[in-house]
Amino acid sequence: MPVKKLISSRVSLAPMAGITDYVLRSLIREHSKTCLLTTEMISSEALTQVKETDIVKRDNNHSPISYQLSGHKPKMIADCAEYLQQFADMIDINMGCPVNKVVKGTDGCALMRNVELAEEIVKTVKSQIKIPLSVKFRLGYTFEELNYVEYGQRMQEAGADFITIHGRTRSQMYGGKADWKKIAELKKNVDIPVFANGDVVSIETAEKCLEESNADGIAIGRGVLGDPSLIARIETYLQTGKYLPPPTLEEKIAGMRDYLYREIEFRGEDVGIKFVRKFYPYYINGFSGASRYRGELVLLDNLKDINKMLDEVALQSCKNMLV
Repeated sequence: MPVKKLISSRVSLAPMAGITDYVLRSLIREHSKTCLLTTEMISSEALTQVKETDIVKRDNNHSPISYQLSGHKPKMIADCAEYLQQFADMIDINMGCPVNKVVKGTDGCALMRNVELAEEIVKTVKSQIKIPLSVKFRLGYTFEELNYVEYGQRMQEAGADFITIHGRTRSQMYGGKADWKKIAELKKNVDIPVFANGDVVSIETAEKCLEESNADGIAIGRGVLGDPSLIARIETYLQTGKYLPPPTLEEKIAGMRDYLYREIEFRGEDVGIKFVRKFYPYYINGFSGASRYRGELVLLDNLKDINKMLDEVALQSCKNMLV
């Protein structure tokens, strides 16, 4: 499919390492049939060693879907991209991950300090794949190195078909506020589609982000945690102007249970429970005693006890709604 078709809904799921796995992507797709899904970051080094991995798992209905690769060795990334074509509708190169272990290996946002290498990666990958190629990067490595406009131009010249830009620098990590207005400057200076990323957590912030960035669409990451319906609700608003409310407390707790069951089915009970613990705060909040329940839940390691606790949480949330 051409890029315009892949991004026609104007909303995408942003890649999040260790988060946007097969289960979460499947949940998002159940709500939205048309958004562009993106996998969690896939290390080209790791994929070169082990091809048969759950990280590439997808269902037939996951299209449109982009597979994101990280690395700094052009030929290795290109070979991995060529392999992933059997699963992907688009390949995305991670040039924005800010975490230390990634940038110390010259991957992720470290590539913004090495534009020539980034160009070589894009050119090499582009020469080996037959599907669209995108790049995801930030405003710059630091506030003193805001090179996002020139960087975007050079990625386009190297062969990128699509850009997603996070409105923060690497030095900000995920703190402070995403600067959507700066993204408008990039949009003015490239001819390929641009999606804005950062701090979109509701229909209201999506609307404001698009207004300030003048982007072609938005990529949503942390906003979907605890609310896999968010992307679909934003799509509906952009297409029809209809405002669909966020999930109720009761719906969020039911969603938490469903998510837990799916991760257990995917990973096994022990690993699945441990994996889901970090998401409790996104589902169990907004009522008196929520923090206490979360504190108790993270200590539980079997499904029977967790279900019993979730029943208690659901009852408490209903009492709060009646007050």
